[in-house]
Amino acid sequence: MGNHLSCMRKYKVLSVVVLILIGCYLVYSYLYKDHRDIASEKGSYLVSALSINEEFKTDENKANAKYLDKTIDVYGKISKIDTAENALIIDDKMFAVFKDQLPANLQQLSNVKIKGRFIGYDDLLEEMKMDQCLIISE
Repeated sequence: MGNHLSCMRKYKVLSVVVLILIGCYLVYSYLYKDHRDIASEKGSYLVSALSINEEFKTDENKANAKYLDKTIDVYGKISKIDTAENALIIDDKMFAVFKDQLPANLQQLSNVKIKGRFIGYDDLLEEMKMDQCLIISE
């Protein structure tokens, strides 16, 4: 009988150790998952900066469900170029941060089409944000 209890204790200890190892692996996998390569992803939507802004003003929850953390293509006019932040503002509504340095030939008020990951909408400023952007066409 004593031998049977010893065997049961070993089994419980081994089970706990295996569960801890599985838990550690899952946490590690979640925290250090592969980074997305936005440049190689196909855009889920092609939308103007003004029209996506209207969608957020109309129904923010629905628009978030549609766009949040998705790769999208956005087009419009360049309102501001911020070389220090490596960013553009399109139609005064979309703040886009770029992976690489902005091309030197970009000009304010010119048309642009970009691709990037949509990361959110600030309802106070009525401004949308994207990161990991790249220019598709000017």
